[in-house]
Amino acid sequence: NEIISGYPDGTFKPAQNINFAEASKIVVNAFGYETVDDAVWYRPYVEKLAELNAIPESIDGFDHKVTRGEMVEMIYRLREKLTDKPSQTYAELADNDSGTGGTSTGGSQGSGEAPMVGNCSIFPADNAWNRDISGDPLDTNSANYISYIEDLGGNQFLHADFGGGGEYGIPYIVVGADEPLIPIDFMWWPEQSDPGPYPIPGDAPVEGGSDAHVLAVEEDNCMLYELYAAEFSGGQWHAGSGAVFDLASNDLRPDGWTSADAAGLPILPGLVRYDEVLSGGINHAIRVTFSTTQRGYIHPATHFASDVTDPDAPPMGLRMRLKADYDISGFTGQTRVILEALKKYGLIVADNGSNWFITGSANVAWDDEDLNQLKTVPGSAFEVVASGEILTAD
Repeated sequence: NEIISGYPDGTFKPAQNINFAEASKIVVNAFGYETVDDAVWYRPYVEKLAELNAIPESIDGFDHKVTRGEMVEMIYRLREKLTDKPSQTYAELADNDSGTGGTSTGGSQGSGEAPMVGNCSIFPADNAWNRDISGDPLDTNSANYISYIEDLGGNQFLHADFGGGGEYGIPYIVVGADEPLIPIDFMWWPEQSDPGPYPIPGDAPVEGGSDAHVLAVEEDNCMLYELYAAEFSGGQWHAGSGAVFDLASNDLRPDGWTSADAAGLPILPGLVRYDEVLSGGINHAIRVTFSTTQRGYIHPATHFASDVTDPDAPPMGLRMRLKADYDISGFTGQTRVILEALKKYGLIVADNGSNWFITGSANVAWDDEDLNQLKTVPGSAFEVVASGEILTAD
Protein backbone atom coordinates (compact mmCIF):
# COMPACT_ATOMS: atom_id res chain seq x y z
CA ASN A 1 0.00 0.00 0.00
CA GLU A 2 3.10 2.24 -0.34
CA ILE A 3 3.09 3.04 3.38
CA ILE A 4 6.62 1.72 3.84
CA SER A 5 9.21 0.79 1.25
CA GLY A 6 12.24 -1.49 1.23
CA TYR A 7 15.89 -0.59 0.91
CA PRO A 8 17.79 0.24 -2.30
CA ASP A 9 19.34 -3.24 -2.34
CA GLY A 10 15.86 -4.79 -2.66
CA THR A 11 15.61 -6.08 0.92
CA PHE A 12 13.11 -5.12 3.63
CA LYS A 13 15.02 -5.88 6.86
CA PRO A 14 11.93 -6.52 9.05
CA ALA A 15 13.97 -7.03 12.24
CA GLN A 16 15.70 -3.65 11.96
CA ASN A 17 14.70 -0.85 14.32
CA ILE A 18 12.76 2.21 13.17
CA ASN A 19 14.27 5.67 13.55
CA PHE A 20 12.33 8.92 13.53
CA ALA A 21 12.99 9.72 9.86
CA GLU A 22 11.53 6.37 8.82
CA ALA A 23 8.66 6.69 11.29
CA SER A 24 7.75 10.12 9.92
CA LYS A 25 7.36 8.69 6.43
CA ILE A 26 5.28 5.74 7.66
CA VAL A 27 2.91 7.94 9.66
CA VAL A 28 2.49 10.62 6.99
CA ASN A 29 1.86 8.03 4.27
CA ALA A 30 -0.54 6.06 6.46
CA PHE A 31 -2.63 9.19 7.04
CA GLY A 32 -2.57 10.02 3.33
CA TYR A 33 -0.98 13.47 3.56
CA GLU A 34 0.49 14.79 0.32
CA THR A 35 4.16 15.71 0.17
CA VAL A 36 6.61 17.03 -2.42
CA ASP A 37 9.82 15.11 -3.16
CA ASP A 38 13.03 16.57 -1.80
CA ALA A 39 16.73 15.78 -2.24
CA VAL A 40 16.72 14.86 1.46
CA TRP A 41 14.15 12.09 1.27
CA TYR A 42 12.77 12.43 4.81
CA ARG A 43 12.48 16.26 4.91
CA PRO A 44 8.90 16.47 3.47
CA TYR A 45 7.56 13.96 6.01
CA VAL A 46 9.24 15.58 9.00
CA GLU A 47 8.12 19.04 7.91
CA LYS A 48 4.54 17.79 7.48
CA LEU A 49 4.53 16.40 11.03
CA ALA A 50 6.03 19.66 12.32
CA GLU A 51 3.37 21.66 10.47
CA LEU A 52 0.72 19.60 12.30
CA ASN A 53 2.49 19.93 15.68
CA ALA A 54 2.84 16.15 15.85
CA ILE A 55 6.52 15.66 16.80
CA PRO A 56 6.96 14.89 20.53
CA GLU A 57 9.60 16.96 22.30
CA SER A 58 11.35 13.78 23.40
CA ILE A 59 12.48 13.11 19.80
CA ASP A 60 15.94 14.63 19.53
CA GLY A 61 17.11 13.85 16.02
CA PHE A 62 16.40 12.13 12.71
CA ASP A 63 18.24 8.99 13.83
CA HIS A 64 16.36 8.89 17.16
CA LYS A 65 15.10 5.35 17.82
CA VAL A 66 11.34 5.82 18.23
CA THR A 67 9.74 4.34 21.33
CA ARG A 68 6.30 2.72 21.43
CA GLY A 69 5.01 5.73 23.33
CA GLU A 70 6.37 8.26 20.84
CA MET A 71 4.89 6.38 17.90
CA VAL A 72 1.46 6.27 19.56
CA GLU A 73 1.67 9.94 20.54
CA MET A 74 2.34 11.03 16.94
CA ILE A 75 -0.60 9.00 15.69
CA TYR A 76 -2.88 10.25 18.49
CA ARG A 77 -2.02 13.91 17.84
CA LEU A 78 -2.81 13.50 14.14
CA ARG A 79 -6.00 11.52 14.66
CA GLU A 80 -7.36 13.99 17.24
CA LYS A 81 -5.94 17.04 15.38
CA LEU A 82 -4.20 18.25 18.56
CA THR A 83 -2.26 21.19 17.11
CA ASP A 84 -1.85 22.97 20.47
CA LYS A 85 0.79 20.56 21.82
CA PRO A 86 4.53 21.48 21.88
CA SER A 87 6.27 20.06 18.82
CA GLN A 88 9.77 19.85 17.44
CA THR A 89 10.60 21.44 14.07
CA TYR A 90 12.77 20.21 11.22
CA ALA A 91 15.36 22.91 11.94
CA GLU A 92 15.58 21.95 15.62
CA LEU A 93 16.13 18.29 14.75
CA ALA A 94 18.73 19.21 12.15
CA ASP A 95 20.60 21.28 14.76
CA ASN A 96 20.57 18.31 17.13
CA ASP A 97 22.07 16.18 14.36
CA SER A 98 24.96 18.64 13.93
CA GLY A 99 27.75 17.00 11.95
CA THR A 100 25.50 14.38 10.37
CA GLY A 101 22.82 16.63 8.94
CA GLY A 102 20.52 13.70 8.43
CA THR A 103 19.71 10.10 8.96
CA SER A 104 21.61 7.03 7.96
CA THR A 105 18.59 4.90 7.20
CA GLY A 106 18.90 2.58 4.25
CA GLY A 107 22.45 1.65 3.38
CA SER A 108 23.75 2.43 6.84
CA GLN A 109 22.39 2.15 10.33
CA GLY A 110 21.88 4.81 12.96
CA SER A 111 24.48 6.48 15.12
CA GLY A 112 26.79 3.97 16.77
CA GLU A 113 25.97 1.16 14.33
CA ALA A 114 27.99 -0.17 11.43
CA PRO A 115 27.09 0.29 7.76
CA MET A 116 25.40 -2.65 6.07
CA VAL A 117 25.79 -4.43 2.74
CA GLY A 118 23.36 -7.25 2.18
CA ASN A 119 22.88 -9.00 5.51
CA CYS A 120 26.30 -7.99 6.80
CA SER A 121 27.67 -5.19 8.93
CA ILE A 122 30.76 -3.79 7.25
CA PHE A 123 33.03 -4.50 10.21
CA PRO A 124 32.03 -3.86 13.84
CA ALA A 125 30.72 -0.44 14.85
CA ASP A 126 34.02 0.35 16.64
CA ASN A 127 36.15 -0.44 13.59
CA ALA A 128 38.49 2.33 12.43
CA TRP A 129 36.44 2.80 9.25
CA ASN A 130 33.27 3.39 11.26
CA ARG A 131 34.64 5.59 14.03
CA ASP A 132 33.47 9.19 14.47
CA ILE A 133 36.64 11.35 14.39
CA SER A 134 34.95 14.75 14.56
CA GLY A 135 36.25 15.29 18.10
CA ASP A 136 39.72 13.77 17.68
CA PRO A 137 42.79 15.97 18.30
CA LEU A 138 44.78 17.31 15.38
CA ASP A 139 47.99 15.64 14.30
CA THR A 140 50.88 17.95 15.23
CA ASN A 141 52.05 17.69 11.61
CA SER A 142 48.63 18.47 10.11
CA ALA A 143 49.55 21.77 8.46
CA ASN A 144 52.74 20.29 6.96
CA TYR A 145 50.85 17.36 5.45
CA ILE A 146 48.36 19.70 3.77
CA SER A 147 51.15 22.00 2.54
CA TYR A 148 53.05 19.03 1.09
CA ILE A 149 49.98 17.94 -0.86
CA GLU A 150 49.48 21.50 -2.13
CA ASP A 151 53.10 21.57 -3.32
CA LEU A 152 52.50 18.41 -5.36
CA GLY A 153 50.48 20.48 -7.81
CA GLY A 154 47.87 18.77 -9.90
CA ASN A 155 44.32 18.60 -8.66
CA GLN A 156 43.77 20.45 -5.36
CA PHE A 157 40.01 20.05 -4.97
CA LEU A 158 37.80 17.14 -4.01
CA HIS A 159 36.85 14.98 -6.95
CA ALA A 160 34.35 12.14 -7.15
CA ASP A 161 36.14 9.23 -8.84
CA PHE A 162 32.75 7.70 -9.62
CA GLY A 163 29.79 8.56 -11.83
CA GLY A 164 29.73 8.92 -15.61
CA GLY A 165 26.65 6.77 -15.99
CA GLY A 166 28.34 3.94 -14.10
CA GLU A 167 31.54 4.08 -16.15
CA TYR A 168 33.59 5.28 -13.17
CA GLY A 169 33.75 3.81 -9.69
CA ILE A 170 34.37 0.37 -8.23
CA PRO A 171 31.58 -2.22 -8.58
CA TYR A 172 30.76 -4.85 -5.96
CA ILE A 173 28.41 -7.80 -5.73
CA VAL A 174 26.68 -9.73 -2.96
CA VAL A 175 26.64 -13.53 -3.16
CA GLY A 176 25.41 -16.36 -0.95
CA ALA A 177 27.14 -19.31 0.65
CA ASP A 178 26.05 -21.48 -2.28
CA GLU A 179 28.12 -19.45 -4.75
CA PRO A 180 30.62 -21.84 -6.43
CA LEU A 181 34.26 -21.35 -5.48
CA ILE A 182 36.54 -20.24 -8.32
CA PRO A 183 40.33 -20.82 -8.38
CA ILE A 184 42.57 -17.73 -8.23
CA ASP A 185 45.94 -17.42 -9.97
CA PHE A 186 47.89 -14.68 -8.13
CA MET A 187 50.50 -13.32 -10.53
CA TRP A 188 52.36 -10.57 -8.63
CA TRP A 189 52.06 -10.90 -4.85
CA PRO A 190 51.04 -14.50 -4.17
CA GLU A 191 52.97 -14.57 -0.88
CA GLN A 192 50.88 -11.64 0.46
CA SER A 193 47.55 -12.80 -0.97
CA ASP A 194 44.95 -14.92 0.79
CA PRO A 195 44.80 -18.13 -1.24
CA GLY A 196 41.72 -19.04 -3.26
CA PRO A 197 39.35 -20.28 -4.27
CA TYR A 198 36.97 -17.30 -3.85
CA PRO A 199 33.17 -17.29 -4.30
CA ILE A 200 33.36 -14.76 -7.12
CA PRO A 201 31.47 -15.73 -10.30
CA GLY A 202 33.26 -15.42 -13.60
CA ASP A 203 30.82 -12.74 -14.78
CA ALA A 204 31.35 -10.51 -11.73
CA PRO A 205 31.76 -6.83 -12.71
CA VAL A 206 35.34 -5.61 -13.03
CA GLU A 207 36.39 -2.02 -12.38
CA GLY A 208 37.33 -0.18 -15.55
CA GLY A 209 40.93 0.93 -15.97
CA SER A 210 44.23 -0.64 -14.98
CA ASP A 211 43.32 -1.36 -11.34
CA ALA A 212 40.54 -3.76 -12.39
CA HIS A 213 39.26 -4.37 -8.87
CA VAL A 214 36.64 -7.05 -8.19
CA LEU A 215 34.76 -7.04 -4.87
CA ALA A 216 32.30 -9.57 -3.48
CA VAL A 217 30.49 -9.91 -0.14
CA GLU A 218 29.44 -13.43 0.82
CA GLU A 219 26.52 -12.47 3.00
CA ASP A 220 25.75 -15.78 4.75
CA ASN A 221 29.14 -15.90 6.48
CA CYS A 222 29.84 -12.17 6.11
CA MET A 223 33.18 -12.50 4.38
CA LEU A 224 34.61 -9.91 1.98
CA TYR A 225 36.67 -11.01 -1.05
CA GLU A 226 38.67 -8.49 -3.06
CA LEU A 227 40.92 -8.81 -6.11
CA TYR A 228 43.33 -6.38 -7.79
CA ALA A 229 44.18 -6.36 -11.51
CA ALA A 230 41.67 -9.13 -12.05
CA GLU A 231 40.73 -10.91 -15.26
CA PHE A 232 38.64 -14.04 -15.73
CA SER A 233 39.78 -16.55 -18.33
CA GLY A 234 40.16 -20.29 -18.66
CA GLY A 235 37.64 -20.96 -15.90
CA GLN A 236 39.57 -19.08 -13.22
CA TRP A 237 40.45 -15.61 -12.02
CA HIS A 238 43.92 -14.19 -12.64
CA ALA A 239 44.84 -11.30 -10.33
CA GLY A 240 47.82 -9.31 -9.14
CA SER A 241 46.81 -9.77 -5.50
CA GLY A 242 43.82 -10.57 -3.35
CA ALA A 243 42.57 -10.44 0.21
CA VAL A 244 39.80 -11.92 2.33
CA PHE A 245 38.32 -10.04 5.31
CA ASP A 246 36.06 -11.32 8.07
CA LEU A 247 33.46 -8.56 8.36
CA ALA A 248 32.73 -9.48 11.98
CA SER A 249 36.35 -8.90 13.03
CA ASN A 250 38.67 -5.91 13.50
CA ASP A 251 41.76 -8.01 12.73
CA LEU A 252 44.27 -6.36 10.39
CA ARG A 253 46.43 -7.95 7.72
CA PRO A 254 50.02 -8.72 8.77
CA ASP A 255 52.28 -5.67 8.88
CA GLY A 256 53.99 -5.23 5.53
CA TRP A 257 51.25 -7.03 3.58
CA THR A 258 49.33 -5.48 0.74
CA SER A 259 45.74 -6.42 -0.14
CA ALA A 260 43.76 -5.55 -3.25
CA ASP A 261 44.66 -1.99 -2.29
CA ALA A 262 48.14 -0.49 -1.97
CA ALA A 263 47.63 0.31 1.73
CA GLY A 264 46.71 -3.26 2.70
CA LEU A 265 43.20 -2.01 3.48
CA PRO A 266 39.85 -3.39 2.38
CA ILE A 267 38.27 -1.30 -0.37
CA LEU A 268 34.54 -1.82 0.12
CA PRO A 269 34.21 -0.06 3.53
CA GLY A 270 35.67 3.14 2.05
CA LEU A 271 33.40 3.38 -0.98
CA VAL A 272 30.77 6.09 -1.25
CA ARG A 273 27.79 3.84 -2.07
CA TYR A 274 24.74 5.11 -3.90
CA ASP A 275 22.26 3.36 -1.60
CA GLU A 276 23.64 5.05 1.52
CA VAL A 277 23.78 8.48 -0.11
CA LEU A 278 20.21 7.98 -1.28
CA SER A 279 19.24 7.17 2.31
CA GLY A 280 20.69 10.47 3.51
CA GLY A 281 23.71 9.39 5.53
CA ILE A 282 27.16 7.80 5.26
CA ASN A 283 28.41 6.19 8.49
CA HIS A 284 32.04 5.52 7.63
CA ALA A 285 35.28 7.03 6.39
CA ILE A 286 35.88 7.42 2.66
CA ARG A 287 38.83 6.18 0.60
CA VAL A 288 41.11 8.86 -0.92
CA THR A 289 44.25 8.88 -3.09
CA PHE A 290 47.25 11.16 -3.52
CA SER A 291 49.87 11.25 -6.26
CA THR A 292 52.76 10.89 -3.80
CA THR A 293 52.67 9.10 -0.47
CA GLN A 294 55.20 8.35 2.26
CA ARG A 295 57.19 5.17 2.77
CA GLY A 296 55.15 4.28 5.81
CA TYR A 297 51.69 3.42 7.02
CA ILE A 298 49.39 3.97 9.98
CA HIS A 299 47.05 1.23 11.18
CA PRO A 300 44.58 0.06 9.99
CA ALA A 301 46.79 0.30 6.87
CA THR A 302 49.54 -2.35 6.75
CA HIS A 303 51.51 -1.53 3.60
CA PHE A 304 53.18 1.37 1.80
CA ALA A 305 53.81 1.90 -1.91
CA SER A 306 56.49 4.59 -2.05
CA ASP A 307 60.19 5.27 -1.54
CA VAL A 308 59.56 8.85 -0.33
CA THR A 309 60.88 9.37 3.22
CA ASP A 310 59.82 13.02 3.62
CA PRO A 311 57.92 13.10 6.97
CA ASP A 312 55.45 15.59 5.52
CA ALA A 313 54.29 13.24 2.75
CA PRO A 314 51.00 11.53 3.62
CA PRO A 315 51.50 7.91 4.74
CA MET A 316 48.99 5.21 3.91
CA GLY A 317 46.23 5.11 6.50
CA LEU A 318 46.49 8.83 7.28
CA ARG A 319 43.13 10.10 8.60
CA MET A 320 41.80 13.49 7.49
CA ARG A 321 38.54 15.33 8.07
CA LEU A 322 36.74 18.31 6.60
CA LYS A 323 37.14 21.22 9.02
CA ALA A 324 34.17 21.77 11.32
CA ASP A 325 33.94 25.45 10.39
CA TYR A 326 33.91 24.83 6.64
CA ASP A 327 30.47 26.05 5.53
CA ILE A 328 28.53 23.36 3.65
CA SER A 329 25.11 25.01 3.95
CA GLY A 330 25.08 25.91 0.25
CA PHE A 331 25.69 22.37 -0.94
CA THR A 332 22.79 20.14 -1.91
CA GLY A 333 21.78 16.58 -2.73
CA GLN A 334 24.34 13.82 -3.00
CA THR A 335 27.27 16.18 -2.42
CA ARG A 336 25.82 17.48 0.84
CA VAL A 337 25.54 13.94 2.24
CA ILE A 338 29.16 13.23 1.31
CA LEU A 339 30.45 16.43 2.89
CA GLU A 340 28.55 15.74 6.11
CA ALA A 341 30.29 12.36 6.31
CA LEU A 342 33.68 13.97 5.68
CA LYS A 343 33.20 16.17 8.74
CA LYS A 344 32.28 13.24 10.96
CA TYR A 345 34.18 10.23 9.59
CA GLY A 346 36.71 11.81 7.26
CA LEU A 347 39.07 10.28 4.71
CA ILE A 348 41.62 7.45 4.87
CA VAL A 349 44.60 7.49 2.49
CA ALA A 350 44.48 4.16 0.69
CA ASP A 351 46.38 4.34 -2.60
CA ASN A 352 48.51 6.37 -4.97
CA GLY A 353 46.47 8.24 -7.56
CA SER A 354 45.17 11.69 -8.39
CA ASN A 355 45.11 14.12 -5.49
CA TRP A 356 41.87 14.36 -3.48
CA PHE A 357 40.08 11.74 -5.60
CA ILE A 358 37.52 9.96 -3.42
CA THR A 359 36.26 6.53 -4.41
CA GLY A 360 32.68 5.43 -4.82
CA SER A 361 30.71 2.50 -6.14
CA ALA A 362 29.94 2.16 -9.83
CA ASN A 363 26.27 3.02 -10.32
CA VAL A 364 24.34 4.44 -13.26
CA ALA A 365 22.23 6.55 -10.88
CA TRP A 366 24.97 8.95 -9.80
CA ASP A 367 24.15 12.56 -10.69
CA ASP A 368 27.32 14.01 -12.20
CA GLU A 369 26.01 17.56 -12.12
CA ASP A 370 25.32 17.19 -8.40
CA LEU A 371 28.72 15.58 -7.71
CA ASN A 372 30.50 18.39 -9.55
CA GLN A 373 29.84 20.53 -6.48
CA LEU A 374 32.67 18.59 -4.82
CA LYS A 375 35.11 20.22 -7.24
CA THR A 376 34.67 23.52 -5.40
CA VAL A 377 35.89 22.12 -2.05
CA PRO A 378 39.64 22.81 -1.72
CA GLY A 379 42.08 20.45 -0.09
CA SER A 380 42.98 23.30 2.26
CA ALA A 381 39.53 22.81 3.87
CA PHE A 382 40.85 19.56 5.40
CA GLU A 383 42.97 18.82 8.43
CA VAL A 384 44.77 15.71 9.68
CA VAL A 385 43.82 14.01 12.94
CA ALA A 386 46.20 12.12 15.20
CA SER A 387 45.63 8.46 14.48
CA GLY A 388 48.74 6.52 15.39
CA GLU A 389 52.38 5.68 14.83
CA ILE A 390 53.84 5.63 11.32
CA LEU A 391 55.25 2.14 10.68
CA THR A 392 57.77 1.12 8.03
CA ALA A 393 57.81 -2.68 8.05
CA ASP A 394 58.81 -4.11 4.66
